[in-house]
Formats: sequence, C-alpha cells, structure tokens
Amino acid sequence: MTRLWDKGQPLDQRVLEFTAGEDHALDERLVAYDVRASIAHAEMLHECKLLAAQDLAVIRDALNEIGAAHRNGEWRVTLDQEDGQTALESLLTTRIGATGGRLHLGRSRNDQVLAAIRLYLRDAVEDLRAGASGVADALDALAKREQATPLPGYTHMQQAMPSSVQLWAAGFAAEIRDDAEGLRLTHRRISRNPLGSAAGYGTPNVPISREETRERLAFAATQEPVTAVQLSRGKAEAQVLFEVCLLMQDLARLASDLLLFYTQEFAFVDLADAFTTGSSIMPQKRNPDVFELIRGRSASAQACLHEAFGIVAKLPSGYQRDLQLLKAPLFRGIDLCQQTLDILPAALEGVRFRKENIRLDPSIHAAADANALAVKEGIPFREAYRRVAEKFRNR
Repeated sequence: MTRLWDKGQPLDQRVLEFTAGEDHALDERLVAYDVRASIAHAEMLHECKLLAAQDLAVIRDALNEIGAAHRNGEWRVTLDQEDGQTALESLLTTRIGATGGRLHLGRSRNDQVLAAIRLYLRDAVEDLRAGASGVADALDALAKREQATPLPGYTHMQQAMPSSVQLWAAGFAAEIRDDAEGLRLTHRRISRNPLGSAAGYGTPNVPISREETRERLAFAATQEPVTAVQLSRGKAEAQVLFEVCLLMQDLARLASDLLLFYTQEFAFVDLADAFTTGSSIMPQKRNPDVFELIRGRSASAQACLHEAFGIVAKLPSGYQRDLQLLKAPLFRGIDLCQQTLDILPAALEGVRFRKENIRLDPSIHAAADANALAVKEGIPFREAYRRVAEKFRNR
C-alpha cells in the first residue's frame, strides 16, 4: 500500500503498527466529515482557478460515492491505509486516476483531519446537549409524578431541613440544563476554520481562499494566523471533555442519591426490574447496576480529560505526532457520556418513591422554628437559635 508520504523506501511493519496504532479505527467516525470538508476544499480550489470545472465535478461525484459506500458498510479504513485521510485519497485516485491527486493542493493531513474533527465535534456537542435536555425532562416528569412526596434535605449525611422529591429533582434538572449550556459554549473554539493552514504555516505560492472553505462549511470564523491552528489543538477537545466531566459529575451525584435511597436502610425508592440485575448467588437480590456504573463513569470522564491535558502539555509549537493521540480520549469521553444520557431517561421513568417509608425527624423543622421565633418576638436570630437549640438539648 502506498501512503501519502511514501518516497519509495520500505517501511518496517512494526513502525506502521506503532505509529498508526488505533488511528484507522478511530477515523471511522470522521469519514463523512472528511468527505464534506474535502468537497468544500475542491470547490474552493475551483473558485480560485486552481482546479478545472471538469475535475471538480469528477472529484465531487467520486467523493460522494465513496462516502455513500462507507455509510453502507462497503469499505472500512484499514491499518495498511494508516488513517482516514490516506484511505480517502487512495480510494479517490483508484476511482478517478490522477485527477484525484489534484485534491491535495493547498492542504495537509494536519488541517484536513482537524477540519473533520471540528465538524464532528459540532454535531457531537449538539447530540450531548439534546441528551442532557432529555435527562432534565425526565427529572421534570419525576418531579411532577412525585410532587406531593416529602423528602428530608440532608447536610453532613444527616436530616437537616424539610425538602421534597419535586425540589430534589428540580435541582438536578436545573444543573443538568446548565451543563447543556456549558456544552453550547464550546462552539466558540470548535467553530474556527483550520483549512488553509496546511502543516501549520500556510500554503506558499498557492493562492487559496480560506474564506471560501469557511463559508462552505459554516464555520463562524477563520482561525488566524495560520500558526495558531496547531497551537490550538487540544483546547476545543479539552473544553468539550471538561463540560462532559461536569455533566457526568452531576449525573453521578444523582445516581449516588438514588443508590442511597434504594438501600434497605432507606428504602425510599423502587427501581424498575428492567433496569436492575440479579445476583449469581443471592436469589433475593436486585442490583442497581445502571446507577452504579453512571456513578463510576464520572471517573472515566475525568481520566479522558486528564489524558487530553497530558498529551498537549509542554509540546513545542507546530505540529507534533503526539496530537494524533487526542482522538482516543476525546471519542471515549463523548461516547461514555452519550451512552449514559441515552439510558438515563428510561431508568428515571421507572423510579418510584415509597412515601410510606419516608420519615422526617421532628428536629428537621428547627431552622424554621428559629426563624419564626425571631420574626414573632422581634429578637436577634442568634437568640432564637439558642432557644430552639435548648429545647432539643432537653429532649
């Protein structure tokens, strides 16, 4: 297999396996975006009179056919192809001959893959936002279902003040919607056009138009100067993973509450049988595995963020091969979050609070009693606090 950078010397197979690694498999999700960006690049070359109309038509048709074949499962990126960019160009030149080689004028694999990643992230972030909204809606439905159910409010793991299931669920719904807004804000870094920066220093002697590809791909801005493009790598990825971490942390805290409420000692909730599992040894057990894994996956999300930070830390300017390794934690973090968001609404639908088991300790009204006493007698709150505390001390 001839790779894009081959100059005739043989490559040790071990080097290919080490340097390509899992990149060919990871690039599967980027093929459709690479096709789209490649068509935009070809159309820009034509507008700049660097590609004949006939060549553009042939390239565009072939790219669309190759993209459709990939969607239909007719081909996959292989290790021998090294990555999705090599696979796409190789298939293109096999299909249309030397005309396919004209497409790479004015670009590098560096700006090519980054354009595909940013187009992918634009969609992935919107999918995550939609998933977060779905979880918040499920919590709204739970709050409405259980609006008459009281619930102790806890501080320091002790009953502190009266609350309700409605208030508990609404608090999580509000924070998860805030997480969705945080994800929306990642578009600021995602929506910058990297095409035309090539390997990081532009395209000497090739009069391309970066504005053309920006418009065709609906990026909000063109990233300038070209040297900033490689310096920016890892930032959008880390920002998305950071927002994923915040969202997963909220989901983990929600799961942690439900796991506590599901214990025999609390017995505040029932979970649907379809969303619990059995024990291989204890016949009586129904295990809340879904919520346990949601709780645990918050740690996995944090690991993805730390990995992304670690890859970029202290890199010199310009492109470095280390940057290839960003894809794995980025995709893994997005996937684990999306899978969690996909299952959680249905799991929440099966949650039922057992009102008969929920007992509020009489002391839970102490703060309200102190407030009422201070207002009624016109005394300082600290005096009212002392009097109420004395009552409980004498019980």
